Amino acid sequence: MTQFDSPLPPLSQPWYAQTLDETLKGLKSDRQGLTPQAVEQRRQQYGPNEIIEAQGRNRWQILLDQFSNIMLLMLIGVAFVSGILDFLALRSGEGVDVPFKDTIAILAIVVLNGILGYVQEVRAEQALASLKQMSSPQVRVLRSGKPQEIPAPELVPGDIMLIEAGVQLAADGQLLEANGLQIREAALTGESTAVTKQAGLVLGVETALGDRRNMVFTGTEVLQGRGVAIVTATGMATELGKIAELLQGVADEATPLQKRMAQLGNVLVAGSLVLVALVVGYGFLQSGDFSRLPELIEVSLSMAVAVVPEGLPAVITVTLAIGTQRMVKRHALIRKLPAVETLGSVNTICSDKTGTLTQNKMVVQTVQTLGNQLRVTGEGYGPEGKFFAPDAQVVGTADYPEIQGLLVAAVLCNDASLQQGNGGEWLILGDPTEGALLTLGAKAGLWAQSLTPHFPRVAEIPFSSERKRMTVICGADPEQPSTTYTLFSKGSPELLLNCCEQYQFGDHAHRLTPKERQAVSRVNEEMASQGLRVLGLAYKFLDQLPTAEEDPEQGMVWLGMVGMLDAPRMEVAEAVRRCRAAGIRPIMITGDHQLTAMAIAQRLGIAEPQSHSLTGQELEKMSQADLEIEVERVSVYARVSPEHKLRIVRALQRRGKFVAMTGDGVNDAPALKQADIGIAMGITGTDVSKEASDMILLDDNFATIVAATEEGRVVYTNIRRFIQYILGSNVGEVITIAAAPILGLSAVPLTPLQILWMNLVTDGLPALALAVEPAEPNVMNQPPFRPDESIFARGLGSYIVRIGLVFAFFSIALMVWAYNTHPDHWRTMVFTTLCLAQMGHAIAARSYTRSAFEMNPFSNPALLLAVFSTGALQFLLVYVPFLRDFFGTTSLTLEEFGVCLLFSTVLFLWVEVEKLFIRFVLGRRMRSR
Repeated sequence: MTQFDSPLPPLSQPWYAQTLDETLKGLKSDRQGLTPQAVEQRRQQYGPNEIIEAQGRNRWQILLDQFSNIMLLMLIGVAFVSGILDFLALRSGEGVDVPFKDTIAILAIVVLNGILGYVQEVRAEQALASLKQMSSPQVRVLRSGKPQEIPAPELVPGDIMLIEAGVQLAADGQLLEANGLQIREAALTGESTAVTKQAGLVLGVETALGDRRNMVFTGTEVLQGRGVAIVTATGMATELGKIAELLQGVADEATPLQKRMAQLGNVLVAGSLVLVALVVGYGFLQSGDFSRLPELIEVSLSMAVAVVPEGLPAVITVTLAIGTQRMVKRHALIRKLPAVETLGSVNTICSDKTGTLTQNKMVVQTVQTLGNQLRVTGEGYGPEGKFFAPDAQVVGTADYPEIQGLLVAAVLCNDASLQQGNGGEWLILGDPTEGALLTLGAKAGLWAQSLTPHFPRVAEIPFSSERKRMTVICGADPEQPSTTYTLFSKGSPELLLNCCEQYQFGDHAHRLTPKERQAVSRVNEEMASQGLRVLGLAYKFLDQLPTAEEDPEQGMVWLGMVGMLDAPRMEVAEAVRRCRAAGIRPIMITGDHQLTAMAIAQRLGIAEPQSHSLTGQELEKMSQADLEIEVERVSVYARVSPEHKLRIVRALQRRGKFVAMTGDGVNDAPALKQADIGIAMGITGTDVSKEASDMILLDDNFATIVAATEEGRVVYTNIRRFIQYILGSNVGEVITIAAAPILGLSAVPLTPLQILWMNLVTDGLPALALAVEPAEPNVMNQPPFRPDESIFARGLGSYIVRIGLVFAFFSIALMVWAYNTHPDHWRTMVFTTLCLAQMGHAIAARSYTRSAFEMNPFSNPALLLAVFSTGALQFLLVYVPFLRDFFGTTSLTLEEFGVCLLFSTVLFLWVEVEKLFIRFVLGRRMRSR
């Protein structure tokens, strides 16, 4: 124990590639631990063992950001000017029925929109907080030769950490000792199989994270065994800290919908200002002085209010919320509202393998002896399944004595437990590999609880990383009364075969010749090349228990091998097929071995037999520019680290792909945040992955992504539908208002308050109803929406202009006629006509090509309710005295109301005729082909 005053080393070294002595020397420590002085020196240099959070926006900043929208800023300006005009009118003694009503109404809308946006964004990011919680609160260390328990933040590099079963590791370290140590690293590497650790190894510098068997990592769980490790990294220098740093380095990108809404706001405000300038300029030229300035300002205010669809943010928010409710019914939980629409643009899904594409349950696929091969069916840990011979006939294992013996060995040489839960599901307590063997035996009717009384375990030799096998010795075999004990062993086929002198064929054991050994090795390699995890099994009869000096594992009888796999989910292959039909490319990114990844990918249709795959080591040597070329043809990535996942997602995005990333481990969090849509697993997912995600799969089912994508496409289609409805109407309103001073009319046809009513109620209610319009046919047989496409793309912009002009033309015609024939009521007639015309427009806007007369009116009852409710409300505004006074309307005669109704049907008829024309033109084009 020495106190070191010399400079301490940087922690970013490949400690796994150094000997223990080199690591101890490099960290200036020894096996007795650090002195208090050394601990203090390191604490000052390296800081506490904590994950440091980046400073994010506070609540006030989030709230203020809501009012940076250009449309809201313009409305605030309109409210301010309107308030000044009312104030001047009051000062001059002019009569104002309700002072500042326009200002109050406009500001109320601005505040409402700001609150909606604030509530949507106020969920603070908790990913880093979840990372911090993954540190163990107390840690056992050796300091000055004495064991002691300290809080996890007090750990420093060079500390000697004592490891035992059940703890969660609080720092990264290199193992000094390991005795049967098995650690679950799924949260870090994404792989469910426990990793057997081994001290004293010296690995290559390029060894992947999941293969560093001489290292332990922060946040991972110790399943069994014990060990001693020297702490090599703490806090942000750990692998978990590097993930936190990656999370902090991923900037939040605006979603396609947010970009489109920003573009929409810019276009509307710019158009409004141009139109205001034209009207004011024309009025000034017409009068030659500023005598009409108050009138022109009033017109300008009305136009500015008319051009901004005040109800649009609320309608979009509610639409997305409705979409989230529909998605919950399909087992997808949306954490961030814009993600609902964003799903419609996804054209690439990067998926983790374990637990996402697969069941996260090891399942035996094949049983192989030197005489027979049987294929095994079944799913998960359920004991239901059949055994198939090579000719595809269902067989019973009792007809194959060596296979029956192999199954007995698999059940007895086992420490796991197969149990049925309260809900009827089958669960494994213990190692998943051993659980797969218990399930295999149960499929043949061989249950542990039935075999154990006949073969009581009397001794065992635990699994070790050097021997790579586990052995148990059981009591007398009833079938072999001349023997006292039976030894069963399972483990690495290569090493187990070296311990065997005979092999079982039928009821007899035969001498194992080089020919049979070569046959076993060949089959083992074939099974491994298919991505199977292969275990060999053997047995031996004993007359007495072996002594400590004896090696009972020599001279065994070879039974055969089992090949197991974390089997694909049954529904995923169909989900992959639907993805491809919808123009979506699935990609597998996993920490598992390359052969296993390719085998699963080929089964699911993600990759072809000739497809190319990349490993983490190959990625490490590749420049980002080269990777951006490779991502176009590679669909399987294996043995990758968190940094690699992030690079892959970024490379795809640089190639113009719109990426969804699925994952469940801590290792997936940076890529989930970087992806355009991050999708976490709801059942097996860590808190970190969930907090970094946009969407959570409640059933951990890849197929749910397809359903969610369909909903996303429906939502975006409906958003475009009600935007074309709202803006088509707004353009008509603006032109109608602008025409009044140009035509020399004495007043503005619509007040700001009336325009707000139209934009919020007359537009808003039918727009909400259009948001729940059922999906168009074949929505999943079309390519994804381009994320960079304008909101006005695919004819929407021309539709808005065209319908706006038609709407304005007949509204202006009515306005001029009413102004000359009904001078006291003309403004109310224009107001009523515009409102009623929008009802007809809403009914016609349900479909781009199908006529409203062809569609079932009750397939969207919400629209019928909205149309009739809005019509009734408009009726009340005209005929209820106090509403009439507040909104500045007058009571219309029956004749006047009938004229309004007649003019309002023109827009509906125009849209329906347009549909017939479009269908006629499209039909001729199809026939000409």
